Amino acid sequence: MKKGKVVLIGTGFVGMSMAYSMLNRGGVNELVLIDIDKDKTIGEEMDLSHGLPFAPQKMVIKAGEYDECKDAEVIVITAGIAQKPGQTRLELAETNTKIMKQITQNIMNSGFNGVIIVASNPVDLMTYVVSKVSGLPKNQVIGSGTVLDTARLRYIMSDYLKVSSKNIHAYIMGEHGDSSFVPWNHAYVGCKHIKDVMKDNKCPMEDLEKIHQDVVNAAYEIINKKKATYYGIGMALSKLVKAVLDNENTILTVSTYLQNGEYGQDDIYIGVPAIINSNGVRELVKLELTDEEQKKLDNSCNIIKEMRRESIDDIIG
Repeated sequence: MKKGKVVLIGTGFVGMSMAYSMLNRGGVNELVLIDIDKDKTIGEEMDLSHGLPFAPQKMVIKAGEYDECKDAEVIVITAGIAQKPGQTRLELAETNTKIMKQITQNIMNSGFNGVIIVASNPVDLMTYVVSKVSGLPKNQVIGSGTVLDTARLRYIMSDYLKVSSKNIHAYIMGEHGDSSFVPWNHAYVGCKHIKDVMKDNKCPMEDLEKIHQDVVNAAYEIINKKKATYYGIGMALSKLVKAVLDNENTILTVSTYLQNGEYGQDDIYIGVPAIINSNGVRELVKLELTDEEQKKLDNSCNIIKEMRRESIDDIIG
């Protein structure tokens, strides 16, 4: 395994936003780009490489094939089709499951044994597919989950309270989708509970729900205005890769496998806070949820399991 070697599968807007973020941030020694569109991949390699004189460190960037996965530390999958107008999430899931299955088989045929990060949508389902097909230990396959949703939450809260987003400690859990929720009992500004902060600032408590709604609507709004979202998720993926490469032991709300009745769930990938290091998920961060929050998480999990039964279990085989 080569230290600092990352393979990106899928050179669309999301993948290349992550690559560009990595180029600017540093910390990656080698970046291999893989895509079905070979010409585009070579073009992206050239374009990124021309920025190297201004980058913080030397970095090998190249268009490659699946054999390059063998000694990579991290593989990021952003490939797959985007949801088309009028297409149901179920149809999207079926198409992307077939793509994920093929990609994962190609990865594993190389002899890869590192960490796979999945960003393709619907992300909780696609992470499950990659995990099942790869046969890798569950901690080595993670999805981007609600990492971006959580970043959006912190940004909107910081804007509302006029406090640095780095001092907002709040998480979005559940599905990366409309059924996500915020466990407000575990939300802090610095070391002060959010409910006390709201009270002290004479802010109506209902505004917290409005903030969450703004997070849920954010993607729709961006897509409506510019057709796709990619910078935010690109930065989020870059952060996730860094957490693995640098063995950071940092807490992120990734799509993680629940298997021993954690949060009352079993055999499902869902967005929960977890400690991320060079092994992928080191451990889950178990939060005490209120009855209402537990219901919301159960609802999120049921939506995913239902889609799995209807569309992808047969494809995985």
